[in-house]
Amino acid sequence: YHFAGTKGVFYSREPYSNHEAVHVTRFVGLAPVGNKDKQKFIHAISPTPASMLSADEMSNRPPNTTLSPYSTVQTTPHAKDAAKRPSNSVDEDQYWRYDVSQKRQRKGAGDGLCFKFISSGNCPRGEKCNYQHDMDAREQCRKGVCIDFIIKGKCEKGPDCSYKHSLADKDDKIVQKSQRTERSKECWFCLSSPNIEQHLIISIGESYYFALAKGPLVDDHILIIPIEHLPNTVYEDPNSEIELEKFQNALKMYFKEQGKQVVFFEWVFKHGTHANLQAIPIPLSKAALLPKLFNMAAGKLGFNFVSLKSDKSSEGRKSLREQVDRKSSFFYVELPDGKILSHPVEDNEKFPAQFGREVIAGLLDKANKADWRNCKLSKDEEIIMVDDFKRKFQMFDPTL
Repeated sequence: YHFAGTKGVFYSREPYSNHEAVHVTRFVGLAPVGNKDKQKFIHAISPTPASMLSADEMSNRPPNTTLSPYSTVQTTPHAKDAAKRPSNSVDEDQYWRYDVSQKRQRKGAGDGLCFKFISSGNCPRGEKCNYQHDMDAREQCRKGVCIDFIIKGKCEKGPDCSYKHSLADKDDKIVQKSQRTERSKECWFCLSSPNIEQHLIISIGESYYFALAKGPLVDDHILIIPIEHLPNTVYEDPNSEIELEKFQNALKMYFKEQGKQVVFFEWVFKHGTHANLQAIPIPLSKAALLPKLFNMAAGKLGFNFVSLKSDKSSEGRKSLREQVDRKSSFFYVELPDGKILSHPVEDNEKFPAQFGREVIAGLLDKANKADWRNCKLSKDEEIIMVDDFKRKFQMFDPTL
């Protein structure tokens, strides 16, 4: 881990590989204690000593691992040495046009990756080149990864680019596109996205954060969202799963104090972008009707739910992982009694994306609110709802 606090903001980047070590590193920036913007100033980790890890565990790379952000940092040549550089060198703007820190403005700037070496494996300047001949970056390029993605972390061509926008691992398996470093600018849920509506955020943990749903079905309609750009919450690592269970238990206790129970559901679309697990409180008087209504709605669509019963949410989700194919689409709902109803969705099946919300809207006699777009609120109204929830949820919040 690399912690820093000099910028006064919270920032957690993707894990990155190192040049002279097999393990990956995670960077976390923290804000000052008691900062006025209420940015995160405390961060809990549970590190395992290297002496207790196997060689495979030490060299393991999470799917969203990037190249080292320091791979382009070089000591700027002394002015005297820079002056020795021949002015008639081979078409430098073609070979050295990439610079991670900024676009080149003049020849001889000295830092950046050598485009010629990465693209072809050979640089005519050899050891005289003032740019890095990064073997790791070259290997990624050889395996079909986009050069722009390797050097700049993003590709301006987007989906029109014919190359891969994710890093290849040692076995030449490509990590899932949904866990790529480049986040979609249109993503509503990425904390780094310019489109995220920060005023909806309630609490931020290690791997997940809470947010008020956009167009909520009820006032306390909450989303549990992975901080990383992941397609679902089912196939998470064990540590993330532990935190998710803490968030779910906190919501259960919070709503129990209000005489309600909570139902969780998630629509996992294999071509989806950023996952969100929805949590909606249900009055105790109506909670018992949930299984009947979900099964009835399934029957109308021509399928039957697979039922999984477990006393613990974590055990139920473990059974769910064993049952469904991670490469397929599926829907599941976690009922208050611990039962999980799941349905694998075939490619040619017309499954309504708002299915879970539609069923619960019918249960709560809010059929007109089945579509979130009919429930849009003003920003001021959303801020009031978030502040109210934060105040009441504070004593249950596992991040505090």
